[in-house]
Amino acid sequence: MKIGSWIIVAVLLAILIATIWLGYEGWNMGPAAQVSTHGYIAMALGSFFSLVIGVGLMSLIFHSSRAGYDEPPHQIGKQRKSSEQ
Repeated sequence: MKIGSWIIVAVLLAILIATIWLGYEGWNMGPAAQVSTHGYIAMALGSFFSLVIGVGLMSLIFHSSRAGYDEPPHQIGKQRKSSEQ
């Protein structure tokens, strides 16, 4: 890999680490906000179904691309000459 690729990977990893750290600090910052068991279940189900929908849509995009559905349309049959029209 080139040096530019390593820099991009390092920056993305730094952003990921900062996001995880800020999320952890924000989660533990407010002890007054209590989440019930139902809240955790709703959050887990929402995350799960968001991932399922995202993966499903991405797989449809890849299938559509590989199956040729994204190609421009082609006329089937004989083409008329401009003088016949």
